Amino acid sequence: MKPLRSLGLAAALSVLLAPGARAADAPRIPMHDPVMCRENGIYYIFATGPGIAVWSSPDLEHWTHEKPVFASPPAWIAQALPQYRARSGYWAPDISFYGGQYYLYYAVSVFGKNTSCIGLATNRTLDPRSPDFHWVDRGKVVQSFPGRTNWNAIDPNLVTDQAGHPYLVFGSFWEGIKLARLAPDRLSLAESPDHLPTIASRIKTPGGPNPPAPEGNPADAGGNAIEAPFIFRHGGWYFLFASIDYCCRGPKSTYKMIVGRSRSVAGPYVDREDVPLAHGGGDLVLAGDRTHWYAVGHCAVGDFDGASYIVFHGYDAADNGRSKLRIMALDWDAAGWPSVGAEKY
Repeated sequence: MKPLRSLGLAAALSVLLAPGARAADAPRIPMHDPVMCRENGIYYIFATGPGIAVWSSPDLEHWTHEKPVFASPPAWIAQALPQYRARSGYWAPDISFYGGQYYLYYAVSVFGKNTSCIGLATNRTLDPRSPDFHWVDRGKVVQSFPGRTNWNAIDPNLVTDQAGHPYLVFGSFWEGIKLARLAPDRLSLAESPDHLPTIASRIKTPGGPNPPAPEGNPADAGGNAIEAPFIFRHGGWYFLFASIDYCCRGPKSTYKMIVGRSRSVAGPYVDREDVPLAHGGGDLVLAGDRTHWYAVGHCAVGDFDGASYIVFHGYDAADNGRSKLRIMALDWDAAGWPSVGAEKY
């Protein structure tokens, strides 16, 4: 959830959002950076917001706004990031299930800086009406520091390799998207954060400088406009989705989503033309049409009842670019590449 740069891809430039009819006639839910899972037939969405926003639905059409994950800030945040202000909310949560618990990674950050941390909370259930429902603060997982780490500890996503080893993919601007192996308990990194590999970037020349930052972009971040990674395994491939260009600017937002794939969770991830995402590659998944949606981005992907869905936010042209929840089917072509299908919400 940070500003981004423009797409320089020749591939799939005609892929734009169709207006589409919604399954439900209710107003769209204001939302940023959604991720979705399901427990006991109920869908849950976690999103950026004060305390981490939570929504639930039995059918992906009718949504209930639940209480946030945190009623008050976890104590570790003030110590790790004294500059952080809770009113700005917690960013870009990621939800996964392991060992009888749900793991909710999230970011706290000073906007436009890499003064950032990724934290973790766990819960035995997502049902707030269950007697087992209780979020447990697990503290900080990783932190980035201005002038010391050339990456930004936001936008986390957990992924496991074929052997079940957990990894955390994250990042925004600076060097780009990073991948770090986690300890088996998933509470901390299993490797030094000093030399993490970059698996996606808008910098085309290895080791080259960041592209120029467009007007209005935080100078610290330069122009390496990529963030919001999400790795999804399908058909023997790991697909790395990411967002490029700029979020959070209402009608001036230019966010769009790209994808590449790899046989290994560690990469290299390449697009259809075999251009590495680490060197500026990536196929366009979805972009705004400047008529119905100014821009779209920060996606998560999941399989439910044999169908794949992509969940993301779009900047609504009918509401002055306000960020809204979008859910669409994700189809797979004969070569195993994803494409956006029918609108679900």
